[in-house]
Amino acid sequence: MEKSLDRKLKSIHADPTGSKEFIIADAKDADMAFGIGAPGLSPERHDQELKYKTLAEYREQIREVIKQEVVDIVLMSASTSEKLTIDERLFDNSPITPAARANDTTDVHVPRGGKIHLAPAKPFRSASLDHIQCGHLDCSPEERAYGADLGLYSVTFNNNLEEDLATLERYKEFREEAERKKFRHFLEIFDPNISNAVAADLAPGFINDLIARTLAGVASAGRPTFLKMVYHGPRAMEELVAYDPHLIVGILGGSAGTTLDAFQLIYDAKKYGGRVALFGRKINQAEHQLAFIQFLRYLVEDKIQPVEAVKAYHGVLQELGIKPTRELEVDLTYQTAVMSYGGEDGKTFSFPAQKTDSKPAASSSKTTTASQAATNGKGTPDFAAMSSAEKLAYHQARLNRMFGE
Repeated sequence: MEKSLDRKLKSIHADPTGSKEFIIADAKDADMAFGIGAPGLSPERHDQELKYKTLAEYREQIREVIKQEVVDIVLMSASTSEKLTIDERLFDNSPITPAARANDTTDVHVPRGGKIHLAPAKPFRSASLDHIQCGHLDCSPEERAYGADLGLYSVTFNNNLEEDLATLERYKEFREEAERKKFRHFLEIFDPNISNAVAADLAPGFINDLIARTLAGVASAGRPTFLKMVYHGPRAMEELVAYDPHLIVGILGGSAGTTLDAFQLIYDAKKYGGRVALFGRKINQAEHQLAFIQFLRYLVEDKIQPVEAVKAYHGVLQELGIKPTRELEVDLTYQTAVMSYGGEDGKTFSFPAQKTDSKPAASSSKTTTASQAATNGKGTPDFAAMSSAEKLAYHQARLNRMFGE
């Protein structure tokens, strides 16, 4: 089966400015950073207890995402990829591409009470490419296609000669091994993980310049399939996209934040030239992951606006009888936070517009009628003719049917 990722990459490279394709990845590799807490909090915990989901529950959520077939990539640890990709063969007849975290720099080592992630990042690799590709060392050529052929490689630059040089050397070694073993990768570029590495106002340009410089000496066979980086705003995104239209830029999700944080982030990234979004905690900590993912797809397909999507998502939760983590009024605020694995430091901003009724959208029996207000005469919706309220009603009703069965 053709993978949606491959089809979309072809479309983007064929028409870098005109293609409407957008790639969404569910980053389910948190066990490479947080350990026991990676799967997230269990909804069954009592108020005074802190109980986490199990690894088995985490993997079951991944199976559900694969079955949904909305995301283009599922990123996993090498051990989870072995279980789902090699042992269970879940991706064989799926349009979704499996991927594994191919390295884990020290700034993603975040155990409870740990300090390693606070020191300048050092390059490190737990996984071997052979284990990702076939489940054991020294794969034969025909075995290399058995597992995942795509991986995430992370770099963190801290504006320090010796440390950054070591990072570049390890990345060069990885690229050469990956090319020999026919293993594709996408490159994650974290912001500096120490506060005095570069002035905050210079950080976007610092990262953009390092990306351009790092890849300038890399021929096409060794270049990353796409990038994963912090979204630094419209100006920095447009600058990087304009520099090389074939350098496909993706954004990372960072901390969970509010639902509006997530929806606005993916919407803005696409608006200013981004082609990929890789969300981990934003998906994993959602009240209903499949509904959340579906709204991400609607947003990048320009079928709904961020504020409308938040309201419709709350409407779906209401229909399913799921208590939201935050009340709608709170979920319609922005919470800025440092885009790193360890710690959050930010403040909350209320959404300035939309002073309309903040109650969750109406039940599906009412929204189904509203969603029929604008069609193209063939029984399918004409989104261009719909008002904001009609689009919100349509998508909420459709998701109520999908997830309420």
